[in-house]
Amino acid sequence: MDNQDTSLEGKLLIAMPGMGDPRFEKAVIFICAHSEDGALGLIVNKPTPELKFGPLLGQLNIDVSAPQRDIRIHFGGPVENGRGFVLHSPDYLSDSATLEVNSDFGMTATLDVLEEIAKGDGPDQALLALGYSGWGPGQLEDEILQNGWLTCDASRDIVFDRDDDGKWKAALAALGVDAITLSSEAGRA
Repeated sequence: MDNQDTSLEGKLLIAMPGMGDPRFEKAVIFICAHSEDGALGLIVNKPTPELKFGPLLGQLNIDVSAPQRDIRIHFGGPVENGRGFVLHSPDYLSDSATLEVNSDFGMTATLDVLEEIAKGDGPDQALLALGYSGWGPGQLEDEILQNGWLTCDASRDIVFDRDDDGKWKAALAALGVDAITLSSEAGRA
């Protein structure tokens, strides 16, 4: 999958109705990495209201004496959900650990980005996800062919929007699709 045109890196996956897995119902997933080895993405519209950023920093022994930005914590996916991933704007770059997805997004999975945010520095826009969504070789492509997902270009407006409930419809609207018109059945010619 060396061809940039076939890579879904930096794109959004939009769950189709009838997905079958409640963890992905109306999910919007930002794809951080995609190659012939598989794909890794973060769900960007399923917050975990029971977890708050300040107390999480305290549990990680990160100094929380500075005023905190309200970074929302999301369910990133069912894989390694004890591990945190920060999806962020490109204005932050960890010395060794930031995956530069494209010119609009970076992803850092080390504590240094949380330490920077706790100090009032770090990226302008950020979303913390616990866990990730992963696919083996060819699995995501098969799910798309089976009408499980739509794809669209990712925008920072959608990904970092505070209205998590509206992200699914906003992603569909970016494709010119109205949620009411969607069917869980694949079309046949």
